[in-house]
Amino acid sequence: MESVAILAITKNGIKIASSLKKHFPQWKIFAPSKFSDNSTTINWFEDSTTAKVSELFNKYDALICIFSLGAVIRLITPNLKDKKTDPAVVVIDDTAKFIISALSGHLGGANKLTEDIAMSLNATPVITTAADVNKTIAVDLLGKEFDWEIDDDSTVTKVSALMVNEEKIGVFQDAGENDWWMPKKELPRNVHVYKTLKELAESECKGFLIISDRIIDNKEILERAVVYRPKTLVVGVGLHWDTTKDTIKEGLEFCFNKFSLSPKSIARFASIKKEDDIEGLKQLSEKMKIPMEYFEKDDLVKISIPNPSDIVQSYEGTPSVSEAAAIKSSRGSLVVEKQKFPPNLTIAIARIKK
Repeated sequence: MESVAILAITKNGIKIASSLKKHFPQWKIFAPSKFSDNSTTINWFEDSTTAKVSELFNKYDALICIFSLGAVIRLITPNLKDKKTDPAVVVIDDTAKFIISALSGHLGGANKLTEDIAMSLNATPVITTAADVNKTIAVDLLGKEFDWEIDDDSTVTKVSALMVNEEKIGVFQDAGENDWWMPKKELPRNVHVYKTLKELAESECKGFLIISDRIIDNKEILERAVVYRPKTLVVGVGLHWDTTKDTIKEGLEFCFNKFSLSPKSIARFASIKKEDDIEGLKQLSEKMKIPMEYFEKDDLVKISIPNPSDIVQSYEGTPSVSEAAAIKSSRGSLVVEKQKFPPNLTIAIARIKK
């Protein structure tokens, strides 16, 4: 977790906070100035605890409060927004016997933080989210460690309820990492894997988990499914120095629509290394928050591709840019061969090898 604040408002709390900082030196401690001992590892504050909680709640990824749970609830309530943006809140009692995951247990990471703190302080973690208590799949967290993205979160609550109530859940996966469940542990008994979407649709399952980089157009399935988009696709781009961001974006949208692929599964763009970055591609990469990977022409010329071009060879010193860059970056195979967009844009898409 990038930024964590510890708020201690008693002498014992400050001692506990200092002990935590030995295990997690990047975390910041905040405590009332009336307890100041001139320690440079603590941020002493003059304002009220109410004001400080509000400030830290809105500034940090996680807030660790070393005082009573009831007081914490009253103090954070005015700042609550939604589970997508609220920080993780963990509560520690004044003797560090219990570490309580109080807010944003899943999406915010409070449950994991609670376990880490409990281990470091030899304390008892208190976690109450149903998926964790029942040792089943946390639907809203599946694939988070792999940077998977949920396509539409409107069904998450419904499918999560089915999961924790042990209703029959079907899983279909045709892309992405396979080790998303606990290693060497069987799936929960209510979860069943199907090899095809047809089998999934014809099953008696009440809910579905679908892991795919393809567009799913079966509305009956989607109404009961949470669809995860793994980062499995590399977009190879061949272009001219003056190809604009909008031109590339239009070509990209055309390809993903035509071949029924999800742009949420793009892992990166790939292209040939030039003396200067192509501004249009750079702008699109930054706007979509998708990283770039560049290759020297000598690396691309070695790649076996289905559609070599004499024109590209004459200009770039390699018979392919888009296909070769996509294959080189993914170490996999093309799912979309070179698509041409006159006058000077080509796009190819490869799937990353598992």
